[in-house]
Amino acid sequence: MTETVCAAPRRIGFYAGTFDPVTTGHLDVIERAARLVDRLVIGVAKNPGKNPLMPLEERVACVEEALPAIAERVGGDLKVVSFDSLLVEAVKAHGASLIFRGLRVLTDFDYEIQMSGVNRRLAPGIETVFLMASERTQFISSRLVKEIAGYHGDISEFVTPGTQKRLLARLKARAAG
Repeated sequence: MTETVCAAPRRIGFYAGTFDPVTTGHLDVIERAARLVDRLVIGVAKNPGKNPLMPLEERVACVEEALPAIAERVGGDLKVVSFDSLLVEAVKAHGASLIFRGLRVLTDFDYEIQMSGVNRRLAPGIETVFLMASERTQFISSRLVKEIAGYHGDISEFVTPGTQKRLLARLKARAAG
């Protein structure tokens, strides 16, 4: 009698954001989520409604630049994609069954619980997993990083060097405008 061994299904997660810019808070969530799945897809949303400072291609590049260090630490399969659709459609397109969301403050929870409910209605087979921001990153937001940088403050603690360079160049170009 031959025993058949079935491979366990791969767990694929999806972590989405506008990432304008990607912060150390986002990277912390990416690293923690990557430890929970076999593959993590990081979806960079086009999201023109948020009027991003950085173009989509730059935001994707900033996330991609940060991933080798994370992959080395967690040994995970990480992939960056851009998308311009409903989140659940992007999640399905990449074969994921988990959506990861980071929570920093109570207002994040209010918004995210609504989104989770809507996503559950649109795609009942996809679960949302909330990861609380670590205490060292819970105060960081892309909006605040842009504001600090706009006033020539030091943002090196909140973003990677490549992201800092791109963000400062965008702000300088906007000011020269």
